[in-house]
Amino acid sequence: MRGESAWNIVWLAVTMILFYIFMTAYCTPYNALIPVLGRNQKDRMDISTYISLTYIVGTGIAFAGKMIWEAVQGMTGWDYYLCARLVLGVLAVIAFICMIIPAFVIREKDYDNSPPTKEHAFRSLGKTFQNRHFRIFVVSDVIYWVGITIFNTGFIFYVENLLELDNYMILFIFMTLVTFVCYPVVNILSRRFGKKRLLIVGFALFGFAFLVSAFAGKVTFIPNVVYGFIICVLVGVPLSILGVIPQAIVADIAESDCIVTGENRDAMFFAARTFAFKLGQSIAMIIFTSLAVVGQYTET
Repeated sequence: MRGESAWNIVWLAVTMILFYIFMTAYCTPYNALIPVLGRNQKDRMDISTYISLTYIVGTGIAFAGKMIWEAVQGMTGWDYYLCARLVLGVLAVIAFICMIIPAFVIREKDYDNSPPTKEHAFRSLGKTFQNRHFRIFVVSDVIYWVGITIFNTGFIFYVENLLELDNYMILFIFMTLVTFVCYPVVNILSRRFGKKRLLIVGFALFGFAFLVSAFAGKVTFIPNVVYGFIICVLVGVPLSILGVIPQAIVADIAESDCIVTGENRDAMFFAARTFAFKLGQSIAMIIFTSLAVVGQYTET
């Protein structure tokens, strides 16, 4: 059913809920394999880098979906909505195939035979948060996801309203390329300077990028197009750092906790981390939409 309707709202709500449920069910054990497959910090850092590289490629393809189905419509002359559904269907099939490959190829028992914890889930979660280092990490991770979600949600607004440009997709692609190119550099620098120092640098750069974004359209001596590319570089660099380092840190904490307690709670650590970034995203959406509504009422 095209257009606005109660059924479409229900359909969207149900599909979004199912999406996040199944994403959690898949990503939690998937990420929990990082400390299992990574025998040392270098291996875990490499795995985290590869995951981030494939994530950014998949995200770029997803964001280019609209361009793809518009190109298909231009070549075929088919109905716009039909082209959109066909492209989304093909991308969904490709994503499904990519997602089931690890399940059938990786034999977890070949890498780790340690018995998982048999405690109740909430008791295990409580013990997970008893780890002081993990508690500090979770707090910083929630704050990070609040920031990045606000930026991603408002990216089109920054480009079209503040910079008065209509080529937001070009800027997004450029920012994605900057992030992609920086991933290997982050991997190398983490070995030289350590993950903690690099993570602090990433937070500082991201905060500076937000400050620069706040003045978008106000700096008259820099053309808006150039200013947009500057923002993309300032955001792309910390995105590469914060896209790689946190996963490796969680894997390190999980392995350390297993050594200290003798209990393997890798999945619980990553499940708690998944909850943290979802919490950060939810808070960010509430903040952004509230500010957007306040702005509309202020204008009127």
